[in-house]
Amino acid sequence: MSETSVSEVARWFAEAEAAVVLTGAGISTESGIPDFRGPQGVWTKNPAAQFMFTYDNYVAEPEIRRKAWAARLASPVWTAEPNAGHRALVDYERTGRLRAVLTQNIDGLHQAAGSAANRVVELHGTAREVVCLSCGDRNPMPEVLPRIEAGEDDPACLECGGILKSATISFGQSLEPDVIEAAVAATRGADLFAAVGTSLGVYPAAGLCDYAVARGIRLVIVNAEPTPYDEDADAVLREPIGEVLPRLVAGA
Repeated sequence: MSETSVSEVARWFAEAEAAVVLTGAGISTESGIPDFRGPQGVWTKNPAAQFMFTYDNYVAEPEIRRKAWAARLASPVWTAEPNAGHRALVDYERTGRLRAVLTQNIDGLHQAAGSAANRVVELHGTAREVVCLSCGDRNPMPEVLPRIEAGEDDPACLECGGILKSATISFGQSLEPDVIEAAVAATRGADLFAAVGTSLGVYPAAGLCDYAVARGIRLVIVNAEPTPYDEDADAVLREPIGEVLPRLVAGA
């Protein structure tokens, strides 16, 4: 890692012909959605909350499902608005230099900001849809949440009676193979890879940095806290994402 100024990294963004941006929870905290592992993270403040995000626990324990559905109903995702960081990536996409946004987030804020759906790869799924674990029936989450409000604390699939779950990847679940391939394909041939607002501690998403470094792709990390890849990066920026990302894309 070298000491690199924001202006120099902005020049890299302007010179890139095929940039890829990996985003994590840190880009959405300014929209009021807490991260998981940061100082004020969901799991930092309440380690027991992780049990709701473990697939086997969710399937086996009705009480965990009831808590999970209550948390979904109260989630800040439903009132959150895209922030300057999300909008900056939309501006960057419009320059033609951004190949893809690979996001670990499940909040849908990139699309809400205006990012083209076919350029957003949701590595960990989406909270905005619900899927039946038995028959695979899939529907928008807003169609199920009113059932929670009406008193159903563990709603079943209306097609087969199976367990419903948000269309997100929980601990113990594998990423969809086509999603992984889409992320790798986007990174293949990129000339700039920026990891923004992610601790780079969750795989296989973090492994995309290994893929980039091995192929000589310039790596930029924008994150408030240190990551395992800081020493491999060409630049590490600690500034608030909503402030620095617009600066990075302004001259592109």
